[in-house]
Parts: sequence; C-alpha cells; structure tokens
Amino acid sequence: MEKARKTLGITSDLATRMIERAVAKAREIKVALALAVLDEGGNLKAFCRMDGAPVLCSEIAQNKAYTALFGVPTHDFYNLIKHDPSLVAGIPNMPRIAAFGGGFPIRFENAVIGAMGASGGSVEQDMAAVEAALEVLK
Repeated sequence: MEKARKTLGITSDLATRMIERAVAKAREIKVALALAVLDEGGNLKAFCRMDGAPVLCSEIAQNKAYTALFGVPTHDFYNLIKHDPSLVAGIPNMPRIAAFGGGFPIRFENAVIGAMGASGGSVEQDMAAVEAALEVLK
C-alpha cells in the first residue's frame, strides 16, 4: 500500500504569527493596516483590521493575498500581463484581483502554500508589513 503524501499548508498558528509580525511592523512605521493570510485554496486563515485602518482595506488586503496565489508578488503581477492586451483588459476586472503592491505568495519548498496581503498604507508600507511577516518563515 502506498503511503499518503503529507500536504503542506498554512497552519492557524503560522498565520497568526505572521499577522502579529505584520502588526508590529505597521506600528513601527506608524500606519494602520488590514492584514490577511490565505491558504493555498484562497480561504481566509487569519485576519486583522488594525484600529484606524480604512474599512475598504479589509477587502483589498484579502484581494491582494488572493492575487499573490498566482505565485508572484502583486507589485510584479502587472508586469506579467502588460504585454497581452486581452489580459490587461480582462484580469483586473475579475473579482478578487489586485495588481498593485502589498500581496506576496507564501512559499515552502518552491510550492505556493498560501499568500498574505496588506492594505491601508502606501504601497511601500503595505509591502514592508508583509515582508516583515514573511520573516517568520525563516
């Protein structure tokens, strides 16, 4: 009988630690963010809307994370589609797609096992918070 292959994924503990690290970074840079961690299926694993973060940022953070499930950070996503007019016209109109910075894939052994997104600050601030959270993986 063949052994079942263990599936790697985002645990609730890991997702929570990533959110905590991103919140700490957001406080350090003095910005209120919404932060979302998704599993490989696009399901919300952990979420935080910091006090003062704009309400719309809750959805945007989740959309950035969802877009990052394609395997590239959202700040690089546009570069993948910009030379195909049909993709430029169609993909940004799809639900849950965000082609601007603040979403990153979460990788383990070259596999995308989830993604994280942040929204509420500048693109650079959103990216900094998620980059800090990704340090938990090291």
